[in-house]
Amino acid sequence: MRLHVTPQSAGWGYSGLRVVDLRAGQQLRLDTGDAEMLVLPLAGGGCDVECDDERITLTGRRDVFARVTDFAYVPRDARLSVVSATGGRFALPSARADRRLEFRYGPAEGVPVELRGAGQASRQVNNFCAPEAFEADRLIAVEVLTPGGNWSSWPPHKHDSKRDGESELEEIYYFEVARGGPAYQRVYGSTDVCAEVRTGDVVLVPSGWHGPSMAAPGYDLYYLNVMAGPGERRWLFSDDPAHAWIRDSWAGQDVDARLPMTSTVERRQR
Repeated sequence: MRLHVTPQSAGWGYSGLRVVDLRAGQQLRLDTGDAEMLVLPLAGGGCDVECDDERITLTGRRDVFARVTDFAYVPRDARLSVVSATGGRFALPSARADRRLEFRYGPAEGVPVELRGAGQASRQVNNFCAPEAFEADRLIAVEVLTPGGNWSSWPPHKHDSKRDGESELEEIYYFEVARGGPAYQRVYGSTDVCAEVRTGDVVLVPSGWHGPSMAAPGYDLYYLNVMAGPGERRWLFSDDPAHAWIRDSWAGQDVDARLPMTSTVERRQR
């Protein structure tokens, strides 16, 4: 297993993430326990996902910069099996859940692709498990693609308090960077971190302001956001007041012409 973040290891209550590399024909088996999960192909192709006596086949993708992928939702209190005929890398975002929902398929064609920001703050968000796009009990998960030289998670924002306009959510950032390059992530408030990140790295955000996520020139940036918390499943956040004016500046700028970077159609390898 490449990566395993649990609520216990993170020191919080809800959010988790596994990232696994499977060889061709290798099988991952686990019990979901009190957590709902997704199976999200990252690289290498698709897989068969079995939950109890049901099976879903995922097409997957060559890598995170190639296309939007399909995925599977797996409920709590289930026996899960993932096997890939070709091998590949797979993310399993998770959240402690109260309700047991149905095992089901998330088609790539149903993933809302959103372009946010403008100019050098332009980025693409694949809202595959956002509250308005896909039903879950607590889990929220989205993918963000940022062209090289741009900033995302900008302006800095937070979601650590239960109040008007803000929900309490623990957040995991999992990164992949094109061409093996570097990227950078800032978190501040309760702590102060500006970390260099590369493919396979994670940054945990239990509280405080987070952003920007910085894509170095020449190196496109991908990150998977996993969020969950104790309240209603809503993604509400507050901007850092010192930088909130940035949003108003986008009205006079174009979205970066390199966006969208991906769709449900496979991109030719560069």
